[in-house]
Amino acid sequence: MAKSDIDIAREARMRPIGEIAAKVAIPDEALQPYGKHIAKVSLDFCDQVASRPDGKLILVTAITPTPAGEGKTTTTVGLTDGLAKIGKKAMGCLREPSLGPCFGMKGGAAGGGYAQVVPMENINLHFTGDFHAITSAHNLLAALIDNTIYWNSEPAIDPRRVGWRRVLDMNDRALRSLVNSLGGVANGYPREDGFDITVASEVMAVFCLSRSLADLEERLGKMVVAQTRGRELITAADVKAPGAMTVLLKEAIQPNLVQTLEGTPVFIHGGPFANIAHGCNSVMATRTALKLADYVVTEAGFGADLGAEKFFDIK
Repeated sequence: MAKSDIDIAREARMRPIGEIAAKVAIPDEALQPYGKHIAKVSLDFCDQVASRPDGKLILVTAITPTPAGEGKTTTTVGLTDGLAKIGKKAMGCLREPSLGPCFGMKGGAAGGGYAQVVPMENINLHFTGDFHAITSAHNLLAALIDNTIYWNSEPAIDPRRVGWRRVLDMNDRALRSLVNSLGGVANGYPREDGFDITVASEVMAVFCLSRSLADLEERLGKMVVAQTRGRELITAADVKAPGAMTVLLKEAIQPNLVQTLEGTPVFIHGGPFANIAHGCNSVMATRTALKLADYVVTEAGFGADLGAEKFFDIK
C-alpha cells in the first residue's frame, strides 16, 4: 500500500534550521527560531542583502485547478529539489496554507508525495502565527470603525456604507452575513456585517506586497473602509489604525524559513487567494530569496489567467 503524504512527512529526517539557513549563507544571528525546524529571518538581514544581484526567478502556473488543486506546489517543490540535486543554488518560495482549505475539500498546501515542505503539520496549521496576526490586525481596524461610529467621532462614517467586514481563517458559512452590535445601547449601533476568510483580507494582500514595515504602514493607511453620508471615501488612516495594525504585524512580516524533504531551503510567507487577490507569497520573501540563491522557484495561485497574470502585472 502506498504511503500517504502525512506518513512520508512524519518519516522525514529534518535537518536543524541553522544548517538549512547556512546553505544560502543566512547567519545564525539573522534567525528567530520557532523550534528546531522553522525560523523567521530578520528584516535587518533582508535589508543587508538587498543590494546584491538577483538570481533567476522561475514561476510555476497551471490550468484552472480542480477542487483538489492542480499540483503547483508539488511541482514547485520538486523543481526546486531537482535544481539543488544537479548542483544549483536553489530556493523555493511558497504561500502559507489557510486553515479553511486545510479543513475543507482541498486539504493542506505543503506539496505531496516526496515533494513536500516540512514540518508539514506545523506549516498546514498555525505555523508561526502570521495568519493570526493578520486576522488580529484586520479585526482591530473593524473595531476602530465601529468605535468611531459609536462615539460619533470624525470622520463621520455612514453606518450603511461600511465596506470593511471582519475575518476568520476558517470556512464557516454561518458567519458570512450577520447583524452586529445587538444587545442594547452599550454595544453600539446595529448594522449589517459579516465575516470573510483571512486570506481574502485586504490586509493579507497589502502585507504580501509590502517591502518594509514603513511601506506596510503606508499601504495599510490607504485602504478604503467606508464612506460618509456625502459619499466621501474614508481610509484606515482616517480612523488612525495603521500604526496599531503595523505593530501587530511587526513579527509576521519577517519571512519564514523551512526545508523540503531533500533539505532544500524554502521561504513560506503570506498567502492571499488568487481569485480575489494576487495569489502570490510575499514580495519580501521572493526579493530576499533572489539575493540568496541563483534560482528561485515560486508559484501563483489558481490558473494562469488569475495567479500568473497577477504575478506579472502586480508582483
